[in-house]
Amino acid sequence: MQKSSEENRIIQRDSNIELFRIILMLVIIAHHYVVNSGLSSIEGPIAKNMGSLRSLGLLIFGAWGKTGINCFVLITGYFSCKMDVTARKFFKLLFEVLFYNIIIGLIFIVSGYTQPSPAVILDMVFPFTEVGRNFTATYLLFFLCIPFLNILIRSMTERQHFCLLITLGFIYVFLGTIPYIVISTNYVTWFSVVYLLAAFIRLYPKKIYGNRRFWGIMLLVSMGTGTASVIACTLLGLIAGPGYWYIFVTDCNTFLAVLTSVCAFLYFRNINIGHSRFINTVSATTFGVFLIHTSGSMAQWLWIDTLKNVEMYNSALMPLHAILSVVCVFVVCSVIDLARINLVEKPFFRVWDRHWPKIQSKFQQRLDRFCSRLGIRN
Repeated sequence: MQKSSEENRIIQRDSNIELFRIILMLVIIAHHYVVNSGLSSIEGPIAKNMGSLRSLGLLIFGAWGKTGINCFVLITGYFSCKMDVTARKFFKLLFEVLFYNIIIGLIFIVSGYTQPSPAVILDMVFPFTEVGRNFTATYLLFFLCIPFLNILIRSMTERQHFCLLITLGFIYVFLGTIPYIVISTNYVTWFSVVYLLAAFIRLYPKKIYGNRRFWGIMLLVSMGTGTASVIACTLLGLIAGPGYWYIFVTDCNTFLAVLTSVCAFLYFRNINIGHSRFINTVSATTFGVFLIHTSGSMAQWLWIDTLKNVEMYNSALMPLHAILSVVCVFVVCSVIDLARINLVEKPFFRVWDRHWPKIQSKFQQRLDRFCSRLGIRN
């Protein structure tokens, strides 16, 4: 049977989505530049200079991190809902996380920057010490849920899928956007909701999904509304106190974060830039870029001690410092991850591919015997 043009485009992995990944990672680094550096803390310079153009500019510059996370999960859901998630894919992510956790952790310990302790060692070798809001840990755990989410998706009708999304949207997005209504959730739960949304877009194509101009306009409108909310809440903070600037975009499940994510994803899904080996190669490093600049004590070392973001606040070069810092962090981390991919990951998985079928067969046999003893059928 001949494949559709859309299926062919996905298999070839045209560079529109890969470019989108790169832009998203730059957006997330910009978010960390502001929120992980002390700039936006209650005692930071933004809070002390609320309402100034510099403070507003920095807050807008760093406002889109949660939107970026949503977009990455939308990409995962869009591609994975029609694919089999293999053990190889999961362990590839897990080994990448452990590689950077251990290497970066050891560098900080050996250099004397971090004092060794049981807690520090545990964080290096066990990536699940903080599951609630830690992206890396929760993404790994969420990844384990994908095969079961796919079973759910494939067993539902389009109408059932749509009604489920409406229900989850009311619970997590509508109620989650209203200030002072507390919706207790974690990234594993929320990522599953976003995954179901992406799967609906993929499995039930509509004409509106392909309207690039419409989604481009909607993206500008949603980002403009998000920017206006940051400005309004910052000015409100002059009366109510600091810390309210991101109230409508600070969580992944707020309406503006979700709307902007969907508009951005559908816009980039519809642009056509063909296949670029360079873009696809750089895009393959984005998860590594995230891990490198967030692992261990990296936030303290990078944003506070090395780049000195807070000290740069009053400098005339602050805008240039912000932009160049984000770009340089991405480029340096991307180069490092390219080296890891070629020198560590590819040789490791060549060995893995030779031995994994035998290991998997033995594991499956033991799992079958265990389930049989418990009376659990296939």
